[in-house]
Amino acid sequence: MSESKNKNNWRQMIAPYEQSNTKRSIWQLINTFVPLVLLWYATYWSLSISYWLTLPLAIVTAGVLVRIFIIFHDCCHGSFFSNKQANRIVGTITGILTFCPYDQWKYSHSRHHATSGNLDKHGVGDIWTLTVEEYLELPKLKRIAYRLYRNPIVMFGLGPSFIFLVNYRFNRKGAKQREKNNTYLTNIAIVGLIAFFCWLIGWKAFLLVQGPIFLISGLAGVWLFYVQHQFEGAYFEKDENWNHVDAALQGSSFYKLPRILQWFTGNIGFHHIHHLSSRVPNYYLDKAHKENELFQDVAPVTFFSSFKSLRFRIWDENRKKLMGFSYIKKFLQANKLKG
Repeated sequence: MSESKNKNNWRQMIAPYEQSNTKRSIWQLINTFVPLVLLWYATYWSLSISYWLTLPLAIVTAGVLVRIFIIFHDCCHGSFFSNKQANRIVGTITGILTFCPYDQWKYSHSRHHATSGNLDKHGVGDIWTLTVEEYLELPKLKRIAYRLYRNPIVMFGLGPSFIFLVNYRFNRKGAKQREKNNTYLTNIAIVGLIAFFCWLIGWKAFLLVQGPIFLISGLAGVWLFYVQHQFEGAYFEKDENWNHVDAALQGSSFYKLPRILQWFTGNIGFHHIHHLSSRVPNYYLDKAHKENELFQDVAPVTFFSSFKSLRFRIWDENRKKLMGFSYIKKFLQANKLKG
């Protein structure tokens, strides 16, 4: 079957994987939450031995917290359970653990899925990506702000802390009351959890344990989201040329990770399939990829090749490529010569 026919039949192709399995979902909750509790305790216990033991344990615990976030992510899409209320309850709980208000994130992420790769509608829930022309039209201060935003130190160093500690604590403009209440509930629960653990083990021990777990998991989460849409061969189009299938299969990466990292990241590396249908639970993404040639034809981004994405800063509509800031000078010179 040709690739074009495969693309036309994608709904029929993806349908068998879109049904959640309650037993698998519950088992994933068990095999994620139990390791989280045990590892968190082991990380705390290791403080009495050496902080050099604490840090490696914190890294592994942070990996499990990333897996918790993937469960939260599936609940926001309504794909983890078939029951809406079950998704909402588990999503709110996992959202508290990952510092993400369920309703707020569900709204912004659904906007991201609807507009990913669309140059006329991008912005909500996305990595801020400008075209060369858009960048050149900005006033100087906004250009500086964009350059700072795209700096790896800011994006992966300061960015996660700002997003999870500050940005998610406030309701978006236009939020409905139910969404506002969920944000308030999440904030109160987060403060309550922190207060409880500070009382239980002391604030210094809590910071020494939770601090690196939070920072590492936040960095990993932002990095995964970045690589999913900022890679060599990424897809961006104006609204009149944009279409859902190409945005999914070309604009969302197949991040081919080692098996152990695939477990920690809840198969989110199969992002091309996830963007084609967000109704597929994370535990069926690998199966969908293996059983369908269309998905296997997507060129993978490997763990090591993904670091090339760090040099991408801006989209050139002429070349249809993500470029570095150094390209702007070449662009201006080329246009000056044409003029």
